[in-house]
Amino acid sequence: MYVAAVNTSTVFQIEPEDAGPVSLVGQQWSSEPQLRIRRYRDLYGNLCARAVLPTGRSSLRYEAVALVPDATEDADEQAPELPPEELPDGVLIYTLPSRYCLPDMLGDEAWSRFGAVPAGFPRAQAICDHVHRHLTFRYGSSGPLSTAVDVNTSGFGVCRDFTHLAISFCRALNIPARYVFGYLPDVDVPPDPAPMDFAAWMEVWLGDRWWTFDPRNNRRRKGRIVIGRGRDASDVAMVTTFGAPLLESMIVYAEEVLA
Repeated sequence: MYVAAVNTSTVFQIEPEDAGPVSLVGQQWSSEPQLRIRRYRDLYGNLCARAVLPTGRSSLRYEAVALVPDATEDADEQAPELPPEELPDGVLIYTLPSRYCLPDMLGDEAWSRFGAVPAGFPRAQAICDHVHRHLTFRYGSSGPLSTAVDVNTSGFGVCRDFTHLAISFCRALNIPARYVFGYLPDVDVPPDPAPMDFAAWMEVWLGDRWWTFDPRNNRRRKGRIVIGRGRDASDVAMVTTFGAPLLESMIVYAEEVLA
């Protein structure tokens, strides 16, 4: 729910991809007052929705039912790293610094911590293990200006910070890594007592494909539903407003529905 002082152009990224291995059975937008919503694809192919928040109070709701595999993400201990000259052209951008991921500033630490770890999947997992141990999850411990360097120093963050730090270490080692934003219901895991929220994790290019890694939870999970991918959180913001409306409340539900 938002309160805007003036009409405010807004971009939302909350609608998941209807693409394998996830399929959407049904989805629906609703708003009060009724808003005109127009979809488009951004630079990274993510599905976005444009609207204008009117002056005053407005609320939006998006709901969908998604079919997901009854299996955790793939893993392959033998998946290799590729030298930069062998990486696909479109993957190279995910080895470079970005707004929140700073491999150039964390390079020395990355090589000293992980340089001797066997290359490939074991090294990416070692990075996740370290970030999972090093950072303590704490709401309010970071803000919109906090980079991977900041949270590495403070030792605190939320899921996006865990992801930014792990991505930075991967990129410092010339391992392509990209930021993923989406829904992560509590399927076959103990329920988290904290209120449900959006989730962030990363994908790492090893061999000839992207592999899912989650430095925040550090375990293979069922039910991940991707909303978008990019270099870091700045590319897949839940809401981008061209103004400063007040966000009064936000509620996220991502729950297993048993047939």
